[in-house]
Amino acid sequence: MYRALAAGAAIISLFTGGSPWHGSDGPAPTDHVVIDVATVNGSGCPSGTAAVAVAPDNTAFTVTYSAYLAQVGVGAQPTDLRKNCQLNLWVHVPQGFTYAIASADYRGYAHLEAGATAQERANYYFQGQSATTYTVHPFKGPLDTDWQATDTADIASLVYAPCGEERLFNINTELRVGAGSSDTAHTTSFMTMDSTDGDISTTYHFAWEHCP
Repeated sequence: MYRALAAGAAIISLFTGGSPWHGSDGPAPTDHVVIDVATVNGSGCPSGTAAVAVAPDNTAFTVTYSAYLAQVGVGAQPTDLRKNCQLNLWVHVPQGFTYAIASADYRGYAHLEAGATAQERANYYFQGQSATTYTVHPFKGPLDTDWQATDTADIASLVYAPCGEERLFNINTELRVGAGSSDTAHTTSFMTMDSTDGDISTTYHFAWEHCP
């Protein structure tokens, strides 16, 4: 199922309150999983610049961006060095199932001049719970290439959404570029979480369990 949005992305494994259901990764449900967007906020995801889609086999969902860009140097504004996005999702799962996020793959493009630095970071949490610690992936110039960063939780540490409840799933992401010792008067360093051809997206991989 597909929903258009102005979105961001994020991730590792889920924290909930009370007594969450723990289990080993099981087969994905065959019924449709639907993701609805409740709210979107942030300088990295202006309205209409992102989309979310669930994989046909329910093993993952993707977020694709078209305007998630942080930069410093020629042509950049002071506020451009940091861009962020908070995405609040309703994940509607088939009856009798619960989910966790087993891993997340972040992708984009980076051009960093010598001396410049950048980082991608993400966290998430269920409605009513404390946010997880940010996971940070640093990058250092010189660099001019596609980038990818993966956050992974081992099966033993997965925490699943409470069975029989629907809670907003909140995803926070951030891109940041630092000038460092680079020549910002004559060069530009930037990092994106998008692609010009639309083939690059952030992927969140589900882990599924039957509710007891």
